Amino acid sequence: MELEQHMTIETRRNNAVTTASGPTNAIRTARSFAEDQGAESFGAGEANYYAYRWNVEEEKSKLRDLSRVSILDSTLREGEQSVGISFSKRQRLQIAWMLDYFGVDFIEISPVISEAHRESLREMQRAGFAAKIVSHGRALPEDVDVGRACDVEWVAMYHSVSDIHLRSKLHITREMALERSIKAIEYAKSHGLKLRFTVEDASRANPEYLSQFISDATRAGADRIGIPDTVGVMLPRGMIRLIELARQATDRPIDVHCHNDLGLALANSLAAVEAGADQIHCTIDGLGERVGIASLAEVTMALRLLYGAKRNFRYEMLGELSALIANYSNTSVPATRPLVGRNAYTHKAGTHLAAIIRNPEAYELIPPSEVGNSRRVVFGELSGKNGAAFLLRTLGIEPSLETSQKLAQGLKNLRCGDLFELGLTDKLEAEAVQASEKIAAATAR
Repeated sequence: MELEQHMTIETRRNNAVTTASGPTNAIRTARSFAEDQGAESFGAGEANYYAYRWNVEEEKSKLRDLSRVSILDSTLREGEQSVGISFSKRQRLQIAWMLDYFGVDFIEISPVISEAHRESLREMQRAGFAAKIVSHGRALPEDVDVGRACDVEWVAMYHSVSDIHLRSKLHITREMALERSIKAIEYAKSHGLKLRFTVEDASRANPEYLSQFISDATRAGADRIGIPDTVGVMLPRGMIRLIELARQATDRPIDVHCHNDLGLALANSLAAVEAGADQIHCTIDGLGERVGIASLAEVTMALRLLYGAKRNFRYEMLGELSALIANYSNTSVPATRPLVGRNAYTHKAGTHLAAIIRNPEAYELIPPSEVGNSRRVVFGELSGKNGAAFLLRTLGIEPSLETSQKLAQGLKNLRCGDLFELGLTDKLEAEAVQASEKIAAATAR
């Protein structure tokens, strides 16, 4: 919905509830908040005002401008750690082109895996993307050298900091881990590279040791510090405290990389930037090791809709990016995937269908076209009289209240569940509105 329409809706709303003393306090507060945050942050317009008041009204004076939060896409690194995912060189370059055009700030790839990955990195470097390309590897000089050989500006290195990783994976002491990491950082900086240092499994590390590690990495020259929730164990309030600890230990930008083992990757990523993190790591469709990390679509749209972040992302590409990955991995986009999945804008229940026919804002946070999706309706035993009226009109039969009710009951009596699905074109939506208005008028008599 365009800004002018937002304003028109709000004007109608205010006129409808204005008293002798002017708009009610609730509406005055909502409108003031909308003006403070910017109309775009409300996505679908007035329908969401009170939700945003619950979300941030008390905290808005404390929140920084999250338009400055940057996005690193790790589909070509973390994403390739998904079971069944292995991109070709041509596919990697195509994904990188599309991510750069979408507008991400960093694109990460791991050239230490194979010569094919190194060739992909070199091709990405030659492409002249606006996004910065990051060569990811271990905190070892030889991994830094792989990035150097690909003529990169940025390298990312990681080292475990939790006791369980140091004991069970690396068989080294805390002191050895810190010494190894500092040497790798100094080696990279001695060759003029910019680097992010990631303290792997930070959320399960001893806090005092973690703070020391971050401070020492900063002093050694790390340009960014990465804070991952490696096994997805954090609650949002825990993530806030973790980022606050990191913020006290470094003055460098902080990245956050949240895994989704308990379905909290998005919530923890947002909590992290509220607490002071500067960059969120995500992948297309949340791909990654085990069950992945935060999704590019969900992160970028949440920043826009819930925080009013103003970025020039091409959000309409989100559906296309998701479909591209599904095609390259010989899978399908999960129907229930937020924003880009087929079900995200598919309406079935009769009461829902009646509402979205009159005003899609009733059950849609943002129009489907803005994320590259489309609206659909399902006809079957839950369609109700409004859905039945729409179906009749679609079939070229002028609906009446009686025929619509009979068809709705007939659909129920079949006991066949969902019969078929119909994509809504502009023409079909117009016919649906006319059918709904006719049934509403007949019902009111």
